[in-house]
Amino acid sequence: MSEYINNRQKRKEALKHIIRQLHEGRTVDEVKAEFAALLRDVGPTEIAEMEQALIDEGLPEMEIKRLCDVHVAVFRESLEAQQKPETVPGHPVHTFRAENDAAAGVLDRLQKAIEALLEAPADSARLEEARRCLAEMREYEKHYRRKEHFLFPYLERKGFPGPSTVMWAIHDDIRGGWRALAALLEAGPGEDVEDFRARVETVFRPMATAIREMFFKEENILLPTSLQLLTEEDWRAIRVQEAEVGYAYVQPGDRWPPEGVPAAPTPVPVPAMEVAPPPEARALVSVLLHLDTGTLSPEEVNLILNALPVEVTYVDENDTVRYFNRPRERTFLRPPAVIGRKVQKCHPPASLHRVQRILDDFRAGKRDVAEFWIQMQGRFIHIRYFPLWDEWGAYRGTLEVVQDVTDIRALQGERRLLDESSA
Repeated sequence: MSEYINNRQKRKEALKHIIRQLHEGRTVDEVKAEFAALLRDVGPTEIAEMEQALIDEGLPEMEIKRLCDVHVAVFRESLEAQQKPETVPGHPVHTFRAENDAAAGVLDRLQKAIEALLEAPADSARLEEARRCLAEMREYEKHYRRKEHFLFPYLERKGFPGPSTVMWAIHDDIRGGWRALAALLEAGPGEDVEDFRARVETVFRPMATAIREMFFKEENILLPTSLQLLTEEDWRAIRVQEAEVGYAYVQPGDRWPPEGVPAAPTPVPVPAMEVAPPPEARALVSVLLHLDTGTLSPEEVNLILNALPVEVTYVDENDTVRYFNRPRERTFLRPPAVIGRKVQKCHPPASLHRVQRILDDFRAGKRDVAEFWIQMQGRFIHIRYFPLWDEWGAYRGTLEVVQDVTDIRALQGERRLLDESSA
């Protein structure tokens, strides 16, 4: 056993062997008994690298997700004994941890509210308290979104895409639990109180367990591994973008970075100048682009695209996100970290098959548009995808166009005069 303990590559192979045995049906206790010496000092980065290696070798990511809690159970004692890396208030990891601490308290309050409700389902005050606590719990969504859209892209760039699929899928399970519980609490117990009790119990227990297990996975595996893999520059870029999603229950400290949060890494609107520079001065600082129907500078292209009343995202022929515009109002989150990311990694695992089907159909010339419409927070959202072909007939990527058409659908009659109230 000592040769495995002291040789990093052999340790990784032995750890992979342990996980394969779990997937073949051996119990946690059996594996822990056989490999006790090896498991004694396993660190978070080793576990993360081992799972990523199994994915790279062909073990389906959803199979990793299915037994993720079993993996953690095998390594829990070793992970709990590891010293956690220190971070400074303001560092993204410090904020993630502070949110977890706060969310644990929120989950405790929700659990107490649910238990009280199950004792007296017809009590309207208890029902309302459970609804209030669930709404507070759902604020934790911001934590998951920052992981998915800011942390995961930087891990992918380090050759570590496993968490993007496995953890995102667990996030979606938790979100599904939130929605299901919200629907039950909104409907109330009705006539069949026992059925209501059973359904609430069935939804709440696995959801609460998944949230608590995710606390542990973040604190003991994901965040320590991220601190090992990501550079100071990576963390600064994440810190810059965080405010676009916001924070759950806490605000980041101001001790990191020491010189303050730097400017955003992508162009942002700036106050208008009192006196605009003449056109000839602007032309000197940018190359003109000769387009099919006119000539524009890059500055003018940027102004035009950001003024459009639609959200535009361009994915190139290699399925890499290359561009998105920044209209005044947005429906979907598009942080700078998405640039350079594979589009498959920008969607929840549950919808990946639809994304891939669209891309495959476009490449094969089977369709020239894919169209959807959804309702979000009382708004009607129209989503369209278009394949891009160059003059030689080569596929050059896909354009996504998103538009909130709620107000357009409500238009009636005619308006032929200028609306002076909007001047």
